[in-house]
Amino acid sequence: MTIVDDSAAGVPDLALPVVQARGLCHSFGTTEVLRGVDLDVSRSETLCIIGPSGSGKTTLLRCLNYLTVPDAGTVTIEGELIGPRSGESLYSRAGQRRLDLMRARIGIVFQRFNLFPHMTALGNVAEGLRTVRKMPISEAEDRARAMLGRVGLAERAAAYPGQLSGGQQQRVAIARALAMEPVVMLFDEVTSALDPELVGEVLAVMRELAADGMTMVVVTHEMGFAREAGRHVLFMDGGLVVERSTPAEMFADPKDPRTRAFLRRILPTTGVRL
Repeated sequence: MTIVDDSAAGVPDLALPVVQARGLCHSFGTTEVLRGVDLDVSRSETLCIIGPSGSGKTTLLRCLNYLTVPDAGTVTIEGELIGPRSGESLYSRAGQRRLDLMRARIGIVFQRFNLFPHMTALGNVAEGLRTVRKMPISEAEDRARAMLGRVGLAERAAAYPGQLSGGQQQRVAIARALAMEPVVMLFDEVTSALDPELVGEVLAVMRELAADGMTMVVVTHEMGFAREAGRHVLFMDGGLVVERSTPAEMFADPKDPRTRAFLRRILPTTGVRL
């Protein structure tokens, strides 16, 4: 694995994975949640992560941008180390600066929308641009309007979160992440808190992002999305990557007994060879 010194970083090496994790481990107390996970995500790839509850999917996603600090292992974004270097504390000034710079390149959308209730949709999307990117207000709002248009909410820019449906709020959250121009988007079960009739509008936005070449890592229970939009599907169980393959292979002929058992439970008519 080649790690590029961020002091000399210029144009990213397009041959490198956008996201690369090696040997990620994390425990909560005595419970091992991640047990040496390796991960590669290529440029413009949509990687869908599936698996039973408690398998480590969300913890893996959070470790990719150090919202959860892994106990062991490394994460690089476009070849640059996201955590502390050898002998350096994550909480030192240099470690914090590097972490902040790297996080700015990683968009993340959660199950819950986490919008500011006192701000309009436009204000929510523009806030990070003003406070983190230090953009002038007019420039930040112009970009925020463009991002709201990208998720189909241009006409709702003046609405407050309480005036929006759950699906619309989640699309605002996606627009907020996109506004920061990330090199990769992380999605953590973003439809699980939505009423069934609102799920489709969020998945439609994500399908468009995939078609446009956005690099995405998607933890999901929406098997239809994984089948249609994923370039690869990764199955996790017990804190381990059990199997990774194309959607066609995963859903038609999974190789590991644990994968087959999981898909048989959730997709009893999928045609999986059992």
